[in-house]
Amino acid sequence: MSTRTPTPTPVPSSQAPVPEAALTGAMPVWRQYYVLTKPRVVQLIVFCALIGMVVAIPGVPRGAALARMAIACLGIWLVAGAAAAFNCLIEKSIDARMKRTAWRPTARGELSDRQALTFSALLCGVGSAILYIWVNPLTMWLTFATFVGYAVIYTVILKPLTPQNIVIGGASGAMPPVLGWTAITNQVGPEALIMFLIIFLWTPPHFWALALYRVEDYRKSGLPMLPVTHGNEFTRLQVLLYTIILLPACLLPFIYGMSSWFYLVAAIVLNAGFIWYAFRLWRQYSDELARKTFRYSLIHLALLFAALLVDHYFI
Repeated sequence: MSTRTPTPTPVPSSQAPVPEAALTGAMPVWRQYYVLTKPRVVQLIVFCALIGMVVAIPGVPRGAALARMAIACLGIWLVAGAAAAFNCLIEKSIDARMKRTAWRPTARGELSDRQALTFSALLCGVGSAILYIWVNPLTMWLTFATFVGYAVIYTVILKPLTPQNIVIGGASGAMPPVLGWTAITNQVGPEALIMFLIIFLWTPPHFWALALYRVEDYRKSGLPMLPVTHGNEFTRLQVLLYTIILLPACLLPFIYGMSSWFYLVAAIVLNAGFIWYAFRLWRQYSDELARKTFRYSLIHLALLFAALLVDHYFI
């Protein structure tokens, strides 16, 4: 959960297009609440959690296992959406100053603080209850801790305080596979921690690629993001270094025995692509290349975990 997100942030970031309704001012109320949950970010969170669940099951899930997976995904989705809504509430004044986020209902004043807070609390409460009753208490408490980590520690404390906010706060965004693993096994295993480490190291270069071409937005917002505090060149170097460090972490599933050659080949190819984008960005910057690097980072993570899934079932 992460995530921008981490992001959690997570992870803690997304490059979702502005809905047409937001531009015309005709966004219906139900959609105003829906966009508060940052659905594209939450979809990636739930996908990573689902991978954690699948990897935790030796064979093809059936019956009760499938039901538990579906219920766990619902609970995690609700709590992740609650964290996103709370983030929109806390950052409404910042969002209003940024072109990328000025269309959000909280930034536009279309939803009041009370409405956003009530909505967030409702989602968190219902999601936590689902996880506690129908999954297990450990998953509920870890999911709630992720909510606190992203919505409070990252959003309220770290983000306005330090340019390393996304590095520290990235722990929340890296939690989804752990949540998925505990939903099935009721314990935190080394496999879950390996998946956590991959997302944790993936988050900074992913987010900083976005921050590089959105630097003026962040400068106007007053947030101490790395390109604002340390400049473009330093940030580009950090992106490259993190992609290099990410490579051995992505090889750990093969080294530990979680996967076979199929995942190994996919991890090498995907990470080589990420490093190549980062190297080009470091050598010769352009906003367009930063955008491409950011988009590739999303593809990288999605395909990496998809390869883990395919390897688990078919290889």
